[in-house]
Amino acid sequence: MAQWETVAIIGAGTMGGQIALTLAGRGVPVRLYDPAPEALTAARDRVAAEAARLVDEGVLAGPAAAISARVEAVSTLADAVHGAWLVIEAAPERLDLKRALFAELSALAPPDVILATNSSSFRSRLLADVTRHPARLLNTHFYHHPWQRNGVELMTCGQTDPAVIERVAAFLRATGFLPVVVRGESTGFIYNRIWRAIKRESLRVVAEGLATPEEVDRLFCLALGAPVGPFGLMDRVGLDVVADIERNYAAESGRPEDEPPAFLDEMVRAGRLGIKTGRGFYDYPDPPFTRPSWPRR
Repeated sequence: MAQWETVAIIGAGTMGGQIALTLAGRGVPVRLYDPAPEALTAARDRVAAEAARLVDEGVLAGPAAAISARVEAVSTLADAVHGAWLVIEAAPERLDLKRALFAELSALAPPDVILATNSSSFRSRLLADVTRHPARLLNTHFYHHPWQRNGVELMTCGQTDPAVIERVAAFLRATGFLPVVVRGESTGFIYNRIWRAIKRESLRVVAEGLATPEEVDRLFCLALGAPVGPFGLMDRVGLDVVADIERNYAAESGRPEDEPPAFLDEMVRAGRLGIKTGRGFYDYPDPPFTRPSWPRR
């Protein structure tokens, strides 16, 4: 197995933990940081459990204990950044939080360290003015379950050195990912821009009382042959994250109709966040789209 330099992951939520696990499973040493100690502990537990499962399924090459050992949980941002060549931010989808974090990262990281954001909707341009070396700043957008969905969208902040993008792309290719470089700047990049339209119209159809989430998903899966529909996918992402992303889009567009529908905010307030809380648009761990008869009946 190749010897890789350390990558730091900042944020131990769903995506931070999944990126850390996937990189560690491909031999990359990872430092994982989160300001909430309980989130860091939970992420380490998830990494260990998922590593064991994915090794058993043949998705990752074991032993699982070695994969888990490559993910080092650290208690300070400075410890995370120290010795890392690439820092990937996977914090909650709030611009104020990300800007404060990148200002701190920029102060801690040597000038040759590459800073990347895994934001689902924010362009890295929005972080450039708080970053000391914007030539080494970019978007790296990973997908949910990156060990399976291996695409990563790379996008300039408007000042990114092309050699930085190529270095990150080369690293991703060498570790089993499929990097796709966005040719310019786009809110939502490539996939999420398309997904935004599907998600928005799915939410509107339900908000207007035209169909239930399950009916939308069944029709979507029947028409496209997809295993999971829009509402099942939103449950995977986390409905709190979905609501934040929709608000980000609405703030940028200035269109009230882009705001998340009231029923989505009500679900978030009720703690129905999707898979991570056991209930969202579906109840888990046995939603109907996991059954052999889906979507036909």
